[in-house]
Amino acid sequence: MYNSTKKAQVATFSQFSRKGWSLFSCLHREVRIGVLGVATLASATPRLMAATPAQAEGSMQTGIATHADTLALGEANVSASRAPMAANVAARQVLTLTHDDLAAAGVRTINDVLKLSAGVDVRQRGGFGIQTDISIDGGTHDQITILLNGVPLVNPQTGHNAADFPVNISDIERIEILEGAASRVMGSQAFSGAINVVTRGTSATTPHLDAMVEGGSYGTVRGEARTAWQWGQGWSGTASGSYQRSDGATANSAFKGGKGFGTLNYDGSDFSFNLQAGATANDFGANTFYSAAYPNQWEATRRYLISARAESKGRVHLVPQVSWVRSLDHFQLIKGSTTGENFHRGDVFTAAINAWTQWALGRTAFGAEVRNENIYSTNLGRDLQPGQYIGIKHEDGRSYTKKDDRTNLSYFAEHNFMWRQVTLSLGVMAERNNAIDHKFRFYPGIDLSYRPTNAWRLFASWNKSLRLPSFTDLWYKSPTQEGNVGLKPEECSAFRIGADFIHRIVTLRFNARYQRGTHMIDWVMRSAEDSKYYATSFSLDNYGVGADARISLSEWWGKHQPFEWLTLSYAWTTQHRRAGEPYFKSNYAMEYLRHKFVAHLHHRIVSRLSADWTVRVQQREGAYLVYQAAKPTADLRPYGTHALLDCKLQWTAPRYTLFADLNNLTNHHYYDLANVRQPGFIVMAGVKFNLW
Repeated sequence: MYNSTKKAQVATFSQFSRKGWSLFSCLHREVRIGVLGVATLASATPRLMAATPAQAEGSMQTGIATHADTLALGEANVSASRAPMAANVAARQVLTLTHDDLAAAGVRTINDVLKLSAGVDVRQRGGFGIQTDISIDGGTHDQITILLNGVPLVNPQTGHNAADFPVNISDIERIEILEGAASRVMGSQAFSGAINVVTRGTSATTPHLDAMVEGGSYGTVRGEARTAWQWGQGWSGTASGSYQRSDGATANSAFKGGKGFGTLNYDGSDFSFNLQAGATANDFGANTFYSAAYPNQWEATRRYLISARAESKGRVHLVPQVSWVRSLDHFQLIKGSTTGENFHRGDVFTAAINAWTQWALGRTAFGAEVRNENIYSTNLGRDLQPGQYIGIKHEDGRSYTKKDDRTNLSYFAEHNFMWRQVTLSLGVMAERNNAIDHKFRFYPGIDLSYRPTNAWRLFASWNKSLRLPSFTDLWYKSPTQEGNVGLKPEECSAFRIGADFIHRIVTLRFNARYQRGTHMIDWVMRSAEDSKYYATSFSLDNYGVGADARISLSEWWGKHQPFEWLTLSYAWTTQHRRAGEPYFKSNYAMEYLRHKFVAHLHHRIVSRLSADWTVRVQQREGAYLVYQAAKPTADLRPYGTHALLDCKLQWTAPRYTLFADLNNLTNHHYYDLANVRQPGFIVMAGVKFNLW
């Protein structure tokens, strides 16, 4: 008979290997480490070691290997290859923002999180995370892939709504930012980079419930709650919901909306399974969305996501995944009027399988993905016959009269060779889209990392990528814009070099890049007299450098002084337009950030009271057209340079946290998007608490 009171056998080691393929990755036993070298501890990235004590405690209580366990040893897998690779041996740089980074920065939306990265450009029309365009390394909002736990949140209608994340800020464990061309890893739309949002799991054997409520400037109110639980052998789940409303921080930017997100997970000895579902609903004033000639625009969006993913745990890991993303969009050029009114319904169905195995020469991965994108619209696509019209839900007598669809088939192959201090990743994506032709196009890539010491990691990579035109690029027509059905897919060849230096006091990250692009898509105004924007293509070279530093002041100056850590981040970008038609004004591609600098200081004040200070300085290229009485002039006004200072105050107790977010303390007004004057000082205050 089995004796349940018998003490578990303990394996004792006198040395420890930091490699991602070490024995600890496969042992399901208690491990006692006799000697843990300082060099090994120094090799763990501080950003990846930010797991909270509660997370670590939760992992020990459940006996399930959680993300916190892996973080503590700097062995967290990151999304830099088709096969899972630990951060400290990956062949490519990945910037990771942890849950603790998010909490300390006082952010309330994912968009605010991304502002902390110098390589990411976040442009908002209305503040509070509504109507946001996100781009990476001088690209556009259409040139990135956004994923939720590895599931792409594709919106082929337009990248303007890509940042409508169906997940709450309390759900986030970490955010991984992969800069540069990444089609062979993330799929066809990862043209200038990818952002993968990884959600939190459970942290205790008993259910818990966390909640947050806050309010402040412009009649803004937010509420959020999250629960997580475990039951049975290996089963767990999470659920969250939120609601927010505001009178708007800029003209015609009032909004209301909410989000819901949930997961169901199983982790067994032979396989794991994950089911996730999310939904968002937002109604908002779309301030000058398509043209400052119509300042009273309005929009309502809905997004729904459901996906399922499994992974076997044999010698060959099979990872099948299916997902469905639906996006609904109702736009009014003049609020309350049918003038320029559009309805859109887009669906993206994705089925994929990835497989990887480890053998003597490294890890080999291969897979395939089929993705169908379709849209029913009153404006986008080919005309339907009257008998083919589809009724618009909740709009009596209104129908979708246009449709477009396309199917993308991709095959992937990759091998990761790991030998001593070297990791070499070779891969290729073969892609075919029926909307272009029936030919396969190949997008290869090679990534290399070398670790001369425990502290230094050197990187070099070359990758090719593509991006399909959005349905808006192809079809949109209005009094102010005209699409182009003749657009070809964007393509680029991208080179990157970089280095990481990791120490217990300071972590440094450097990178330099060059991207050569063809068939690049932009919306341009051809002359001052013709104030209409036209979709066109051109050739573009993109150059840039970036640097990040994180300094542990508590390690440097000691634990008995108030300053804990400081981060500094800087990115510089320049572009050269090699070929393309002459233009008067670019609307997106040439309005990039030439300079961006971010500094973030965290320190204690007294007892449980702490403060976080963030400074952001940005210089944007390009200019916006000045309007007078809703009429365009011939005057182009440069965006110029602006600086913002934010502060968060936080009082932390065991069961609750009081906070106050003070944004734009200098009350500086500036323009980050054409003709939208950004708000001055904003204050938000609230409480987070654990109900049980």
